Amino acid sequence: MTLEILTADALTPVRHGFFTRKGGASSGIFSGLNCGQGSTDQCEIVLTNRARVAQAMKVDAKDLVSVHQCHSADVVVVDAPLADKPKADAMVSATKGLALGILTADCQPVLFSDAEAGVIGAAHAGWGGAFGGVLENTIDAMVGLGATRENIQAVIGPCISQAAYEVGQEYFERFFDADPDNARFFINGEGDKMQFDLPSYGLHRLRSAGVQAEWTGHCTYGDETRFYSYRRSVHHKEADYGRLIATIRL
Repeated sequence: MTLEILTADALTPVRHGFFTRKGGASSGIFSGLNCGQGSTDQCEIVLTNRARVAQAMKVDAKDLVSVHQCHSADVVVVDAPLADKPKADAMVSATKGLALGILTADCQPVLFSDAEAGVIGAAHAGWGGAFGGVLENTIDAMVGLGATRENIQAVIGPCISQAAYEVGQEYFERFFDADPDNARFFINGEGDKMQFDLPSYGLHRLRSAGVQAEWTGHCTYGDETRFYSYRRSVHHKEADYGRLIATIRL
């Protein structure tokens, strides 16, 4: 099956892609393009899937770079293939021929580009990372490599939408205590639950940091044929879940 790659005009002409689960070699609950080496999928199959992504990005498999994601606000500068995966949730680079690969399954995959300066970035931004500043830290790291805020384009890929993202009252209180204006990203759910608008919050943080930003509009939870979803896997009582990959390269 052919890979399905979502792209955004805002990131053109830089090669990039938000890959769906279509076109992969995994089976069972991972059926499709599972690129999560931290999943319980067969290692060889995951490597096959990642090799297909690398081929689509026109890089060698070793040049598809990932980090050990841990819901932090940490960013690493990448100028060569990584022998070991550092703990971080974002990468930036000004090196041609390297593809930055971020894994998600409901959290926001965010790709960044300053095509004029030749600087790119990729971030994994769940509520914790976004709240902690991973998006702003990625922008700062890109500026450190020569990018300018007014030229940075940021695109949020497929992630969980507000309709599917039920959270407890404590989430609302944490965001409200940080900034009462954050109340606009929550609506009432069932009982004492709230529904959190993760992509709108991400867009707010990006735009407040001085960059142009958009969301592709795809909800991972609501489209099982195209996207993996951690929350959906929990609701279906599945043992594990696949990870989507979003990549960008110079």
